[in-house]
Amino acid sequence: MSDAERRILLATRSLGKLHELHPLFAAAGIEVEDLGAAGIAERAEEEEAIEQHETFEENALAKARYFFERSGGRPTVADDSGLEVLALGGRPGVRTKRWSGRTDLAGRALDAANNAKLLEALAGHTDRRARYVCVAAYVDAHQSRTFRGETSGTILHTPRGTGGFGYDPLFESDDIPGYTFAEIDREAKERVSHRGRAFAQLVAWLRERR
Repeated sequence: MSDAERRILLATRSLGKLHELHPLFAAAGIEVEDLGAAGIAERAEEEEAIEQHETFEENALAKARYFFERSGGRPTVADDSGLEVLALGGRPGVRTKRWSGRTDLAGRALDAANNAKLLEALAGHTDRRARYVCVAAYVDAHQSRTFRGETSGTILHTPRGTGGFGYDPLFESDDIPGYTFAEIDREAKERVSHRGRAFAQLVAWLRERR
């Protein structure tokens, strides 16, 4: 097995997630390689069909197992994350990324469509409590594990900030009153975000096994 194949495969094509996760693993001294660097070509329709389950845990494991197989059995890390809004009965939940139904959009354009739908759905609601949830999954030839992270907050009436991705400009975390996730830097977000909390557990577990 080559040195590259010994690295953990970081199974996401989201540039926003990669921006957050690469430094987190590097700081822990754990080598990872993303799908592009590993030369795993995108199969858009096939990959889009992976996350069809009803829980974040099931979706994260499904994604990790899929790329574990496609990589020829490399240890693989993946995640599923989303926003749960109390007044909307927990929606968009596991449909967070695809909530707007705009299959023709990607990246920032898709984020904008999803944010617009969220604001429309919450029009007239005074209770704007929400939480971000992330489940990180690890799969290798011998086992699979999941790690869950959450952060609670409030959905604002108008977006603020240009950083982050997804619903970050609308989400003010209870851990950082007065700021959205789009108004803080990567390091500050890592400390309190759902993804930072989930992957901190995963990284700690990986380091214990070394």
